[in-house]
Amino acid sequence: MSPAVNRPMSASQWAMLLVLSVLWGGSFFFTGVALSALPPLTLVVLRVGIAALILNLALPLAGIDRPRSSEVWIAFVGMGLLNNVVPFLLIVWGQTQIASGLAAILNATTPLFTVVVAHLLTSDERMTGNKLAGVLIGFGGVAVMVGSSAFSEMDSHIPARIAVLAAALSYAFAGIFGRRFRRLGVRPLATAAGQVTASTLLLLPVALVVDRPWALTMPGAPVWAAVLGIAILPTALAYLLYFRLLATAVATNLLLVTFLIPVSAILLGALVLGEHLDVRHYGGMVLIGCGLVAIDGRLLPLARARRIDEPEIYQGRDI
Repeated sequence: MSPAVNRPMSASQWAMLLVLSVLWGGSFFFTGVALSALPPLTLVVLRVGIAALILNLALPLAGIDRPRSSEVWIAFVGMGLLNNVVPFLLIVWGQTQIASGLAAILNATTPLFTVVVAHLLTSDERMTGNKLAGVLIGFGGVAVMVGSSAFSEMDSHIPARIAVLAAALSYAFAGIFGRRFRRLGVRPLATAAGQVTASTLLLLPVALVVDRPWALTMPGAPVWAAVLGIAILPTALAYLLYFRLLATAVATNLLLVTFLIPVSAILLGALVLGEHLDVRHYGGMVLIGCGLVAIDGRLLPLARARRIDEPEIYQGRDI
C-alpha cells in the first residue's frame, strides 16, 4: 500500500502548496499584461515553450539524465494532454464566453472531481467524510469570495460552462495520472521538463494554425517581460513544485491549490495593486480555511482526545 494513503500533509508540503498557490495566483498579473498584445494560444505556447527550455537546461545542471524510454515519454504526452493542452484550450475558449469570476468558481470544482475520480480509480485515496465535507466547504468559500454577481451568467453560455467544468475534470484525471511518475522512477524536475516539452509540441501546431503568430505586431518590452515572468514563475518553478508534491502527497490534497489560487490572487491584488477587500473576501477565506482544516483531518481527533482526557466536572467537584 502506498505510504500516501489518506495521510495528512506535512508542514513542508503545506508550505509548498501555499507557494504553489501564490505562483499560480500571481499568473493573473503577467497574463493581463501579455494578453494586451498576444492572442491566448500564442501566449500559452510561449509560456510552456520557454518553461520547457529552462527546465531542460536545468536537468544537466542538477545532474539528472533526460528520460529516454518510450514508456516515460508516452506518459509525458498523456500528462501534457490532461494537465495542459485539454484544460488550457477549454478554459481559453470558455473565457471568451463567460466572465473570469464564473470560470474561477467552475474551476474550483477540481478538488471535488479529484475526490470522486481518486475514489473510483485508486485503492489508496478513498473518499472520507472529512475529505468530502472539506471540499464542499472550500468550494463554498471560493463561491463566496468571487461573489454572487458571477452567478448571473449561470442561465446562459451553457457550452462555455461545460467546457470549464470539463477542464476541471481533466485536471482531476491529471492528478491521478501523474502518480505513475513516482512508480516509473522519474525525478520531479525531469517530470516537469517532460510535461511542458510534450505540451509545447502538442500546442505549437494549433497556435500556428489559429493565431498565425508571424502576422502579429512585435510586442514591446513590458509584454516580453510578462511572458518571461509567466514562463519562469507560474510555469517552470510551479510545475517543479507540483510534481514534487505529487511524488509525496496524495493527488486530492495537491489539487486543493485550486481553492487557494483565488485567495492568493485577491491578496496579491490588495497588496500590490491596492485593491479593496470586501467582507465577502474575508468570509470566503475563512470558509476555505475551514475546508482545508477538515480535509487535513488532524484537529478533530486532537480535540476529541483532549475532551476525553479532561476530567468531568460535576457540581464543582472532579468525578
